[in-house]
Amino acid sequence: MLIYHIFCIVIGIGILCACNATKSFSDDDYLLTHNSITVDNTTVKASELYPYIKQQPNTKWFSTIKVPLGLYSLAGKDTTKRFNRWLRKLGEEPVIMDTALVQQSREDLRKAMINKGFLDAEVSTNSFTKNKSVKINYKVLAGKQYSIKNAQYNIADSNIDSILKRNNILNKGIQPGDLFSIDALHEKRNRITSLLNEEGYLFFNKEAISYNIDSSRVDKSVNCTMNIGLFRRTSSEPLSLHPRYFINNVRYHFSDSVAKIKYRTLDINTCVSPGKLYKGSDVEKTYSRFAKLGAVRYTNISFSEVPFDSTTENSHRLIDVDISITTRKPNTIRLQPEGTNTSGNFGAALSLTYENHNIFKGSELLSLSLRGAYEAIKGLEGYNKNNFMEYNLEGKLVFPEFLIPGINRDYLRKHEAKTEMVVSYNRQTRPEFHRRVFTGTWRYRWQSSSNKITYQYDFLDLNYVSMPWISETFKRDYLDSKESRNAILRYNYENLLIMKMGFGITYNDGRNSLKASIETAGNTLAAAARVFNFSKDDEGRYKFALIAFAQYAKFDVDYTRLFVLDNRNSLALHARVGVAVPYGNSDIVTYEKRYFAGGANSVRGWSVRELGPGRYRSTGGRIDFINQTGDFKLDLNAELRTNLFWKFQGALFIDAGNIWTIKSYKDQPGGALTLKGLYEEMAVAYGLGLRLNLNFFVLRLDLGMKAINPNYTTNKEHFPITNHNFSRDYALHFAVGMPF
Repeated sequence: MLIYHIFCIVIGIGILCACNATKSFSDDDYLLTHNSITVDNTTVKASELYPYIKQQPNTKWFSTIKVPLGLYSLAGKDTTKRFNRWLRKLGEEPVIMDTALVQQSREDLRKAMINKGFLDAEVSTNSFTKNKSVKINYKVLAGKQYSIKNAQYNIADSNIDSILKRNNILNKGIQPGDLFSIDALHEKRNRITSLLNEEGYLFFNKEAISYNIDSSRVDKSVNCTMNIGLFRRTSSEPLSLHPRYFINNVRYHFSDSVAKIKYRTLDINTCVSPGKLYKGSDVEKTYSRFAKLGAVRYTNISFSEVPFDSTTENSHRLIDVDISITTRKPNTIRLQPEGTNTSGNFGAALSLTYENHNIFKGSELLSLSLRGAYEAIKGLEGYNKNNFMEYNLEGKLVFPEFLIPGINRDYLRKHEAKTEMVVSYNRQTRPEFHRRVFTGTWRYRWQSSSNKITYQYDFLDLNYVSMPWISETFKRDYLDSKESRNAILRYNYENLLIMKMGFGITYNDGRNSLKASIETAGNTLAAAARVFNFSKDDEGRYKFALIAFAQYAKFDVDYTRLFVLDNRNSLALHARVGVAVPYGNSDIVTYEKRYFAGGANSVRGWSVRELGPGRYRSTGGRIDFINQTGDFKLDLNAELRTNLFWKFQGALFIDAGNIWTIKSYKDQPGGALTLKGLYEEMAVAYGLGLRLNLNFFVLRLDLGMKAINPNYTTNKEHFPITNHNFSRDYALHFAVGMPF
């Protein structure tokens, strides 16, 4: 609650002080509070013109409150005092209207309209003053947009002319009857330059393209001629056709004679090849591929022309490619201490990791890690010991390619891929039980050519869970007693085999982020069980190697959309839907694959695993957390983010969601999914957050408050937004990274 009160105090002080920011102004000074733009032509979006305004009002937190201005105004005039200097540094100096900048903004807006084809555009301003503050409206009289009457092309290089006609680029964008726009001319010039860079013209740049424009005010039209001249490297050389390059030799150079990478790895990650036409995109792809090789620290690609006979008219020339590679140290060792807190139980952990980034001289990554953890458990009665110890050993081997027999090098060059093999052993020793988990994984990861889409295919993911010892107290209280027997709990404290396959896809373009995945487990074993008539256990489940195996299907979709409001404020909308369905050899989805709600990345008014399923209310038992899991999850989030000062950022958020079970379980009353319950049992929370963005990671503190609580039916408790109980309705979360 301390953070909440501090936030409210800062906002209140900021508002009050911002109102007094103009007291020290001279008679001719006015605080700029607002800019607006009106355009008399509906085809022009005013929002696209705001960047041309040179002077912007003071920063607003969450697009509404000028707290930085208020903090600056709160500082006294005596700058020799450290506190005053600190407040001014945190705050923001008042933006006093500058008439010169207003005039410059008018001129820049007029030029912007001319670039859009409104050659007769005019811009005027109206100022509205009140109490030493001013609002400025920029009135844009666009007039009529000019059109293209005649379009001609003057291309002196016959080879380039042929390429442009073959790609049908001359018939797009600048044709008689089209609306005229200088922006469109620039766009076409960039398209032509990009095309020719892909057609071997290494030294061709957009400055080689010029336009002649002849306008007529009578019929509001222009005659447009595009010119591409001949090539001349220096003024002393004669004009010639633009040189077109083919790759001659590709050579590799290492700055370190010891840490080298084998030729095969270099070859499949080099997208420029001897005999191929030079393409700018191939060079960019090569840079990208080498940057992702773990053994490479830095790459530089340079070109050198092969001597040619300058007396001939042949424009085709050869170029050698030299790739200089600086490798990193192959071996690294990290020792990382941790502090842990699981449901109020404090502990410590220590991780030791060894990595070799070039184990087989092909930039393969070998990673070996050992982690040990200890935790003191509170409130556990009836057991000989009250502590938890865990050891985890993991080995990982990553190859920078598809490791598939028979695949050719051309295919490997086209696909940026990784093959991962992971083996781990986890040993947990608790007062109630001992648990051992062996995991083996073989997966592939690869990216699309645009690098916006990432794919993952889990070819094989094997998990063997063993429970070698369970205390008699735990058995009596939770597993064997007829009064307290819990089917979900019992299922998750038996030996179990999970053999799954999965596929996932991730799309990210900076504004939109979409993650979707599907995984299935046990289907291959179930088919084999029916064919070879595997034995069954007492509950009718097939066994493989004397162990029952899990069978389920799981689907997840996670989408985030980011709206940039201005250079300091943004709105993030997020939705996540997940469903896990047990079938065949399983009546219950294993605990590790079930969903939970609440916590730092879900409905933040609840602590982790304290919400749901449905309207189920926790009994407060020591291990009741296993009942607060479900097979279906829905999360909906909206978060308004703002830059505060220095590296600190703030957020206001609203979360809604819950989990449900697909089937009805007697140990989870009220937890089953129904159409009516899908909206009646939605939990809602709101709150505020503080983030420290250190660029390479984000430290996050979120204070969530319950608004609608599905655990209760009476209005007083069902709507805590109007009936706060501070000890019941608030949750504080500390996390690393953004919530979505």
